[in-house]
Amino acid sequence: MDGAAIEVSVLGGMADIPAAEWDACACPEAADGGRPADPFTTHRFLAALEASGSVGPGTGWQPRHLVARAGGEAVAAMPLYVKAHSQGEYIFDHGWAEAWERAGGRYYPKLQCAVPFTPATGRRLLTRPGFAGPGRAALIAAAVQMAGRAGLSSFHITFCTAEEAEAGAAAGLLHRVTQQFHWLNRGYASYDDFLGDLASRKRKALRRERQAARSFGGTIRALTGAAIRPEHWDAFWAFYQDTGSRKWGRPYLTRDFFDRVHRDLRDDVLLVIAERAGRPVAGALNFLGRDCIYGRYWGCIEQHPFLHFELCYHQAIDWAIAHGLARVEAGAQGEHKLARGYLPVATHSLHWIADPGFRAAVARFLEAERRAADEEIEVLTAWGPFRRGGPQDEERA
Repeated sequence: MDGAAIEVSVLGGMADIPAAEWDACACPEAADGGRPADPFTTHRFLAALEASGSVGPGTGWQPRHLVARAGGEAVAAMPLYVKAHSQGEYIFDHGWAEAWERAGGRYYPKLQCAVPFTPATGRRLLTRPGFAGPGRAALIAAAVQMAGRAGLSSFHITFCTAEEAEAGAAAGLLHRVTQQFHWLNRGYASYDDFLGDLASRKRKALRRERQAARSFGGTIRALTGAAIRPEHWDAFWAFYQDTGSRKWGRPYLTRDFFDRVHRDLRDDVLLVIAERAGRPVAGALNFLGRDCIYGRYWGCIEQHPFLHFELCYHQAIDWAIAHGLARVEAGAQGEHKLARGYLPVATHSLHWIADPGFRAAVARFLEAERRAADEEIEVLTAWGPFRRGGPQDEERA
């Protein structure tokens, strides 16, 4: 295929492409039988969102995925959606929309390269080995052309990798830097080993917190694969609805999505369940990557002190240490994660704005925001729980 022209086509959904063809671009590392780097751009995850009605007609997420082919073979792909709003993205552009519409423009619909409802860094410009350069260039050019021809206000790539952000900026897209909190495994043999890196006062506080959480009168189990049963999803659906109704007004995901996760993605899931008197009362849903745990959802039907922190953060650290995983990404926002050993890290997105004047204004905003994000990461890292001379200071060096 050397020198073969690359042609880009638009898919109406994941049903329009065989799983093997998509995954050859999305997760070529899984060809050895191991896990993908993350499961979120795999065919099975994106297809579950679509087939369950979590995205698609009536949701404001209309699939328009791109596939680039050379010599008839798929060499690159992009999960892409026409968006009617900015919900479920976690890289917030509501202020941009309001400013543009106050000026008489129409911000929505827009074009969004993302994994719906998933603020986890990962590859967005999906390429087969050996096609990173031409594949990325073809995908970006096709998406910009698609947005321009449709008269859309903008095109966005959210939670991309730092390498993709660099490539996108070189291609003329605006680079945005935000931050999240991630826990990093520095070869810890146990949770107590991790605590040894913390300042004495913080170490004692976390031990007290975990002890208090575990005194809720029940048991905590971490489940994955075949250990997850249908009744666990019945329980988690109740938890998810409670959290969703309080945070978003209505849950983003449908009940059928969790049934499809049980059928097709159980091996990609770590479900932490708290039970009392034989009844699930709280749970945390995580997804598993090759070297990372991705915290996604939490919910409960009973309130118990510190149980949220135990299920979402401490149990994930326990699992990462026990299974030799490099990090835990605990989702969007939440400075309370800092006290529990999760340090701030930069996250990246890319943006194309059609109107030159609006683009210039956004560029100025992003430059100032990037400086503020860098400063915030430095300050928050210094405030972290680690003892002097520990990992926190290594991050600042």
